[in-house]
Amino acid sequence: PQSAFPAYLYFDWEVTLKMREYVSQFREYLTEKKAVSENTLQSYMRDIQHFLTFMKEHQFTDLLKADDTMMHLYVEELTRQNLSNATITRRLASIRCFYQFLMQNYHVTVNPAKHIKLEKSPKKLPHFLSGAEIDLLLAQPNIAEPKGCRDKAILELLYATGIRATELVELNLGDINLKTGLLRCKGKADRIIPVYPTAVKAVATYITRVRSVSLCDDDTEQPLFVNLNGNRLTRQGFWKIVKGYAEQANITKEITPHTLRHSFALHLLENGADLKDIQTMMGHADISSTQVYVQLLDSHFKEVYHNCHPRAKV
Repeated sequence: PQSAFPAYLYFDWEVTLKMREYVSQFREYLTEKKAVSENTLQSYMRDIQHFLTFMKEHQFTDLLKADDTMMHLYVEELTRQNLSNATITRRLASIRCFYQFLMQNYHVTVNPAKHIKLEKSPKKLPHFLSGAEIDLLLAQPNIAEPKGCRDKAILELLYATGIRATELVELNLGDINLKTGLLRCKGKADRIIPVYPTAVKAVATYITRVRSVSLCDDDTEQPLFVNLNGNRLTRQGFWKIVKGYAEQANITKEITPHTLRHSFALHLLENGADLKDIQTMMGHADISSTQVYVQLLDSHFKEVYHNCHPRAKV
């Protein structure tokens, strides 16, 4: 398997060889036993690499001798870098998982990251776009050009269904039924989602005009959205598309791959959709994940009230 061990950490041959072997075994464990996605795998590997780099810089040469003192030093270093609690928590979770793997294989007897916890920071409400901002964003692609035609279909479909960025790029041609206007999403939760007519039309136009001539002949996966080279569109490619059009539209709000997903949920709720139906369409395993949009809606209405009611400003 591909090594996840940075070349510049080869500072002690015997120790390094052992560490490199354990990291490779962990990669294999995540891939074959845990069956994590490629994105999750890469996230784990980046976090472990970062921790190993920290060890080298602080002259800790043996992975198996890590203790809670080292972990507290690591957290202090991450805090000095002004990383968010969410990022630090994720990195600790990756390290905790790695040492749990080492314990299961009798390489260590304790997990140094087990009891390292951060104070919970207030949960931030997700960002969303207003209806006017959505209209502005969707109007940006130049559909006369192949790239614009594809991007229009991507943005319309994303807002129509509220699917995740990973789910979008993993869609295959057979996952959308243009006649019935239904999308089959096989992400964290398999589900069928309606697609409004404008989005169906945009996707149909893209398939006919662009995809049919762009797709690589040797691609047996039949991806729905392809890049300019004819290969499946990546998350990074999708991210650049959204950011580019947001800048083009002069939308100053923070835009992430999840922004259209959040906007989809909020706008449905705002217009009377049932929370359980939104949960199903979004593929949330727990209703609590969907309930955050109720808080977001309450916050939005309060802001509108205080900004617009003539007596609220007195």
